[in-house]
Amino acid sequence: MAWYHVPGNRQDTVISTQVRFSRNIAAYPFPSRLDASRAREIIAEIGTVLEGNGFTRIDFTDVSRTAAQSLLEKHYATPAALRESLPHALFLNEPCNLSAMACEEDHLRLQCILAGFALRDAYEGACKIESLLDASLEFAFDKRLGYLTENPANLGTALRVSVLLCLPLLTDSKRMETVSLQLSQGGLILRELQGDGEPPRGLYRLSNRVCLGVTEEEILERMELAVERLTAAESELRSRCIGADLDILTDRVRRSEGILRYAHALSARELPRYLTDLRLGAALGLTEVRIEALTSLLVEAMPATLTLSAKESPTRDHERDILRAALVKDTLFGA
Repeated sequence: MAWYHVPGNRQDTVISTQVRFSRNIAAYPFPSRLDASRAREIIAEIGTVLEGNGFTRIDFTDVSRTAAQSLLEKHYATPAALRESLPHALFLNEPCNLSAMACEEDHLRLQCILAGFALRDAYEGACKIESLLDASLEFAFDKRLGYLTENPANLGTALRVSVLLCLPLLTDSKRMETVSLQLSQGGLILRELQGDGEPPRGLYRLSNRVCLGVTEEEILERMELAVERLTAAESELRSRCIGADLDILTDRVRRSEGILRYAHALSARELPRYLTDLRLGAALGLTEVRIEALTSLLVEAMPATLTLSAKESPTRDHERDILRAALVKDTLFGA
């Protein structure tokens, strides 16, 4: 079962947790200096290890642009995979929430993604796949610099941790700029997920900025502390919603619920804002919508994934918007 179908810990404020290692094989040049032949050699070496351990190979030269975009929407691939001209492939073990991207920015991007706040479990998952490959491949490593990577920002542990957060009331409080600055001073980055010209959605991605000069444990501890503080601050604001404030919030949630229940067409740009309102409403008991259903829609209602799941593939945005509204209605309200 895909990660976005599974209930997660603290799912009212934390949507997902990703832990990723970047690795390069010592015997090969970095991807920017690879040719197609050697890239295929790397993919074959990785496949020899992973395909016998529950992973399925998805070769990007064999999939459509829509299918590749869907892998991005599911957080298994990154935008670099869509731009890459060299042969590259994804090795996916979806039941275990593990993936390995081959010949992207680095030879390997090893990842575990889980629903909710599951930092230690995701780290253990990423370590398992790293250990599996480390037993057969020699990774590029320097005693002073740590793991060697194409991007100097990843030197050192080459560990990137990313947590997707839902913080609508903190957003409304106008404190996020100050919070973001404080986190930056601790080596972390907090970015809001917001489209151009759109009102705030209350969705943020928190990740570590520093890999060099810190241990993996220090990175994990900093992230844990930051998530604890952010979710505690959001929860405190929610607990203060009484009287007129609660009336205003209830109206906001019910309006969003009404739009999702009755809209004939919904765009991919507007949907996350309504889903955020309902996630907040579910946490406060203002709606009976299941939070895990809201998480699944953040993936399944996105353009490429929606297109692939349709009985008749839509060719225009308006057709997708109608399909999206129907999917939302069926997923959340059973009609």
